[in-house]
Amino acid sequence: MSTNRISVYSQYTRSSSSSSTSENLPPRTLARLSREVRNLQKSPPEGVRLVVDEETGLPTNLGELMAEMQGPQGTPYEGKYFLLKLVFGSEFPAVPPRGFFLTKIFHPNVDLSTGAICVNTLKKDWTSETKLSHVLAVIRCLLIVPFPESSLNDEAGKLFMESYDEYAKRARLLADVHGRSSSVTKEGADPADDVTLSKSIADERGVLQSSSDSSRNNSQKLASSPVSPSKKLVAGAVGAKKVNKKKSLKRL
Repeated sequence: MSTNRISVYSQYTRSSSSSSTSENLPPRTLARLSREVRNLQKSPPEGVRLVVDEETGLPTNLGELMAEMQGPQGTPYEGKYFLLKLVFGSEFPAVPPRGFFLTKIFHPNVDLSTGAICVNTLKKDWTSETKLSHVLAVIRCLLIVPFPESSLNDEAGKLFMESYDEYAKRARLLADVHGRSSSVTKEGADPADDVTLSKSIADERGVLQSSSDSSRNNSQKLASSPVSPSKKLVAGAVGAKKVNKKKSLKRL
């Protein structure tokens, strides 16, 4: 990985308006984060890599860890790479970090404007013993089976429940537009990608403001190449969610 590529990440991390800097974190929190980083580097979750400085081998800011996630096979995100970050406060690990996708993504549990991630692991299921490797693994699993009941993107949640094929088209469209086709954390990545990466992060910093209406129109132009979702898994999840919804209505 080129030094220029890393410097782009460093500039983004230092200039992010919502960043949590290491200087603001107490020693106990920094010690815990240091252990978590070592564990992530030693045994990263499948399809996830921590973004680190090439010279130090460490994140440029422990208060705002950045990672790259590979889209799982059999999903609309397959073959694409997505940037995300975990932001930590001074009360970590008693209080969970906040998760955000920096790459714009169409998903029921991801806010289309802010990239905020809604997952129980970062909410009611969080404990001070929860490992960051588990958090990242759960977020990647969320790309396989979303939970529209707790959606931050109601349109995506509705499409997922009512018309998976249409949902997959929309998700694939945004993945093709905003996702990267190659990993920026791989050794030997093409240095020519630095300009593209810089522009990509600049776009993602702009509060991810691409119009969803434009995406809806463009989805009609999407080539009819088959998206290979994990159909049995997704169909089972959708079916179970519909049954649960009917049961809830009967109880009402």
